[in-house]
Amino acid sequence: MPGETEFSHRTRAAALAAMADQPVDLLIVGGGITGAGIARDAALRGLRVAVVDKGDVGGGTSSRSSRLIHGGLRYLEQREFHLVFEACRERRLLLRAAPHLVRPLAFLFPAYRGQRVPAWQLRAGMWLYDLLAAFRNVHPHRWLSAAQVRGLEPTLRDKNLLGGGRYYDAQTDDARLTLAIMRSAAQARALVASYAAVEAFDKADGRIGGAVVRDLLSGTARTVHARVVVNATGPWVDRVRRLDEPGAPPLLRPTKGAHLFVPRARLGHTNAITLFSPLDGRVMFVLPWGGFSYVGTTDTDTEAPPEEIRASGEDVTYLLRSANAIFPQARLTPKDVLSTWAGLRPLLAPAGGGGVSASQVSREHRIVESASGLVTIAGGKLTTYRVMGRQVVELAAKRLYAASGLRVAPAPPTDTLPLPGGETADLEGLVKAAQARGVNEATARHLVLSYGSESAAILNLAEKNRVLAGPIIRGRPEIRAEVVHAVEREMALHLSDVLMRRLPLFYEDPARASNAAAHVAHKMAELLGWDGAREEEEIGGYLDEVRQSQLFIKEVGRQAAVAE
Repeated sequence: MPGETEFSHRTRAAALAAMADQPVDLLIVGGGITGAGIARDAALRGLRVAVVDKGDVGGGTSSRSSRLIHGGLRYLEQREFHLVFEACRERRLLLRAAPHLVRPLAFLFPAYRGQRVPAWQLRAGMWLYDLLAAFRNVHPHRWLSAAQVRGLEPTLRDKNLLGGGRYYDAQTDDARLTLAIMRSAAQARALVASYAAVEAFDKADGRIGGAVVRDLLSGTARTVHARVVVNATGPWVDRVRRLDEPGAPPLLRPTKGAHLFVPRARLGHTNAITLFSPLDGRVMFVLPWGGFSYVGTTDTDTEAPPEEIRASGEDVTYLLRSANAIFPQARLTPKDVLSTWAGLRPLLAPAGGGGVSASQVSREHRIVESASGLVTIAGGKLTTYRVMGRQVVELAAKRLYAASGLRVAPAPPTDTLPLPGGETADLEGLVKAAQARGVNEATARHLVLSYGSESAAILNLAEKNRVLAGPIIRGRPEIRAEVVHAVEREMALHLSDVLMRRLPLFYEDPARASNAAAHVAHKMAELLGWDGAREEEEIGGYLDEVRQSQLFIKEVGRQAAVAE
């Protein structure tokens, strides 16, 4: 296999060959955060692990979330105390394991006369939130008077303001967090291959013993033999289960969560804002992201396939109207929307079917095993991926022992082991070290908050080749060396992998990212051996994504103008 720090098209090719050459203990279908957490836990125990995903690492729901690592203050309403307790603990652990990717964020939850949950109940909920965090959050909450709330966030709606609670959760780059977990699994010798789809399960005597995996880049199909197969495909779990049992009843009640990006100056907020939407009373957020804000999320039932999930005109209208109601001077319109994203939450179908609104569906998870031995994990949330991973591996360990007498090592210390780049919490020290090597503060801060201690490796590339020290887009902090790093150390295989998930350009600066697409694709072509036709295909595919996104936003604006 290639070097331990490498995670590239070469390691992918070697992984596909190796998993087909010799049986693995555990084959994980799904390269989102749940699959990555399972792979990391299992590989650290010494199991021979393979992970395949038909798309990019974290290319589904795991890169289309609200980008929060949080206890779930709103789940207290559903009395999911165990989930909140568990999530608060995991939030604390992630703040230590990946301080560059999971960062504390101050939230303000204003209370208004007449809102769905009265101020006294909100205040009691914040005390309970601190209690379930064992009073070990970044800071305990504070209840503020109306005047104090106005002082912190003067652009908030003033009418009927009673006060508000200031509390802490954490924010993350969900795509990069998923990637870091998967890279950690690969460093523990897990075999990882993106763009590799499971087409069928390999069965003998009614038991699953592996899967037929097709390399979507080369078209080659291989059979991967495995002692245990895990279905961790998020919103696709029911589809994968039906490869095993065509008539399997659904486990999921998927709901769509949509978000939109706008310039932060239009809203003028400093803190993250939690609010009850004045339209329907749902809890939602207005969250800071550098010079931008994103507003989310919706929570609506849908039967659309995961591949077709996009923010709709109704979603955008709902989010804009909710934000304008709480920030009345913003007067946001669809013309202010830079980009949107939407993900499909793989939530568990409630027992007994209907009667529960989309917002009330539990975020708990469940592990089920089919008659043929397929292990499926469904439900859960981004924050609790590590718990889900451990539980799946412990079940697999029992199956391995029962089938072959294989004794699996006890749980590894995933609660204390840092993720790649998270070896130091001194982020300011890393920023100063990067500046000392000749980059400006904005670039230094961007590199450290994206790569942590691994930012030094990117600066090494830039020092060896000064062309790579230049910006991808003039005036922005991203540099060309990051494209090389994405291909050689982060298994970026398509242009969209770089511009949509490794870097934030598709969402933050879609117009100028389109202009830079040809330069990025040319560099990727050098590294990946693309010919001219493939290079043009990658550029065309990416620009089509941008075009569809922008046409959608224009259409929403047109519909809104007609409605007025």
